Amino acid sequence: MTDGETGRMFRLAYVPGVTPAKWVNVWTERMPDVPITLVAVPAAEVVELLRNGGADAGFVRLPVDRDGLSVIPLYLETTVVMAPKDHAIAAADEVTIADLVDDEVFHPLDDTIEWTVRPGLPAFTRPDTTADAVELVAADAGILLVPLSLARLHHRRDLTYRPVPDAPQSQVALAWPTDATTDLVEDFIGIVRGRTANSSRGRTPASPAEKPAQRQAKKPAQNGSSRRAVPAGRKKKGPRPR
Repeated sequence: MTDGETGRMFRLAYVPGVTPAKWVNVWTERMPDVPITLVAVPAAEVVELLRNGGADAGFVRLPVDRDGLSVIPLYLETTVVMAPKDHAIAAADEVTIADLVDDEVFHPLDDTIEWTVRPGLPAFTRPDTTADAVELVAADAGILLVPLSLARLHHRRDLTYRPVPDAPQSQVALAWPTDATTDLVEDFIGIVRGRTANSSRGRTPASPAEKPAQRQAKKPAQNGSSRRAVPAGRKKKGPRPR
């Protein structure tokens, strides 16, 4: 950390369902002089927040508009279907897209799952948010497919969810404005990538070139002869008598 970074803070945005605690804990241990501030932001607004300087970096759900942003994909999430507890999916360990063909499926405006073909039948409305859609599912007005972390975030006692292995998956990534790749951002990138505290910031250290003198030192001493030297303290044998 440079002297100019002392007294600064690092602002980290995150979208619903992402839990940044493990990375924040590492930051707090390694960078005690630079407080980290968490900024909760809806998935649809995180890119604008980053571009406007409202955060130094953020966890986003792909796809996003990458113009002006650097993005590191991190992990994929299982997609699950949420439904009332008395729905038929409750009897299965997992379901397929084909199992939902006759169900009305909500598609909220903040959905981040990339659907080639949306499952089931279109519901009577498109809710603004996933939270609004969950309320409609609880009212038995349809079902909803979401990343597992969002199902856990919006868990209710009157709802259940099951994995849908053949559904597209949501991907979580770290993003930041490319033109604002500061040393603090690179420090956080190193934490997210699992680098140790002794690793260089966001860079792979180049191996120093071996000096010629070092290479020469590794070679065995030569006396101008290919014969092995006689160990010290050992007499050389004379000619054998006939």
